[in-house]
Amino acid sequence: MTAPIQHGGGLSRAIAQYGGTAEDWLDLSTGINPCPPPLPDIPASAWHRLPDADLVHRTEMAAAAFYGTGEHRPLAVPGTQSVIQQLPAFAPAGRPVAILGPTYGEYHRVLSLSGLPVDLISDISELRPDHGLAIVVNPNNPTGRLLPRDTLLDIADRMTAQGGRLVVDEAFGDGVSGNSVAAEAFAHPGLIVFRSFGKVFGHAGIRLGFVMAVPDVLEALAAALGPWAVSGPALAVAEQLLHGDIEGLRLRIAERKAGLDEVLSKAGLRTIGGTHLFSLIEVADGAALQHALCERHILTRSFDYAPGWVRIGLTPDPASDLRLLDALRKVAA
Repeated sequence: MTAPIQHGGGLSRAIAQYGGTAEDWLDLSTGINPCPPPLPDIPASAWHRLPDADLVHRTEMAAAAFYGTGEHRPLAVPGTQSVIQQLPAFAPAGRPVAILGPTYGEYHRVLSLSGLPVDLISDISELRPDHGLAIVVNPNNPTGRLLPRDTLLDIADRMTAQGGRLVVDEAFGDGVSGNSVAAEAFAHPGLIVFRSFGKVFGHAGIRLGFVMAVPDVLEALAAALGPWAVSGPALAVAEQLLHGDIEGLRLRIAERKAGLDEVLSKAGLRTIGGTHLFSLIEVADGAALQHALCERHILTRSFDYAPGWVRIGLTPDPASDLRLLDALRKVAA
């Protein structure tokens, strides 16, 4: 059996190893907005009834307005991970898959387990005519690498011409909305786009994402996921928040990102990448830094494939910035 991918958010494991309670810890291991908007009131009917077509439709239209896809409704799915699991069905049989890496590890795990040959490529120029599926996380996690939208559309054209598809994961795309290719996906047979609700809104626990693609792909995904794939409460929350104070949300995230970047600069650390929801630094020994911070009940994310990298998410407030700065000055000296 393939070992599970180690992700951020493993607070329970950290507590078991380093002690304390959840309230003692500053969890900076994920790329999630630490200042989520208040949860709206959820109608009793969302709990009492199966999610009906009207609720799904309203939520998907709210997503269309938020993501700028016009009259085209994204497909609501129970988190991006749920559709990553379905990707092998959209890869031409026997043809290799290209993943622009290093990136989110679940793509490699899922596609490899399906029996498809997987090529990890470091530059898009390494795409070959035999690749039947290409995966690009844009902006990338954890490096923040960003391919221009015109480049992505050119790649989608190329993949279509060779009988394949391009998947663009825009889970962190809310920080660079002008670079999105989500709207184009509804008319481009070689393009599938994923968006994540939980990251920018900070409510990852409701497990909600959206997919943009041509109708036959969306219909196939919906059939694979089955009826009532997204819960009524998740849809009700998303419908209201997608219509909420978006500018206030973005300003708060920008404030927290500026706070994190100032901390890292004052601590004398080298930032080599990131997005609006995290920064990536490079040190001599990332695992050692993570361990030292864990001893102070601050959780970050190191990477076995890049021993010097540490990803640090946003803190929720200036007091937490000071706590992080104090710890970094002590352990990174």
